[in-house]
Amino acid sequence: MKINPLLLLPPVLLAGFVAFVAVGNFREDRNDLPSARAGHQAPAVALAPLEELPLFTDDMLRTGEVTLVNFWASWCPPCRAEAPVVEALAHEGLTVLGVNYRDEPDRAMDFLDELGNPYAAIGADPRARMGLDWGVVGLPETFVVDGEGNILMRHAGPLTEEVVEQRLRPVIERAQGRAS
Repeated sequence: MKINPLLLLPPVLLAGFVAFVAVGNFREDRNDLPSARAGHQAPAVALAPLEELPLFTDDMLRTGEVTLVNFWASWCPPCRAEAPVVEALAHEGLTVLGVNYRDEPDRAMDFLDELGNPYAAIGADPRARMGLDWGVVGLPETFVVDGEGNILMRHAGPLTEEVVEQRLRPVIERAQGRAS
């Protein structure tokens, strides 16, 4: 029985394409996506208040202290998973500012009531305008901002103790050393 070589071409091309995509996905750390904002001034902060909580404003990024800006939502399971780590960073004395992203205010408040509120100030971004300006592509995302309002790094994905120790803490300590 003779097999037409053209019949083998589609499965071979499909297998090659799948291998190409798989290698690209496994090779890169999706949490280590570069930010076009890193090394530049943070975009303007324009947020709506979330209930009676202190409102995150532009001047809070220019206090001379290193700050974390955390984009989160109540509907985001990884945000729930990272909540204890964000809380621990706040308890260490690091200023953490929250951006509640495309969320219902009542659900956001329930989230904070249940898991704790680690944020020195917070604001709501119901239409994702600030998220777009900051280049947010998924939740949660956390930015390290120096005392002059420059973005030093971005982490996409939930914060874990390992991420904090390996990625965030070195950047924070370098920035704090420059500010001293």
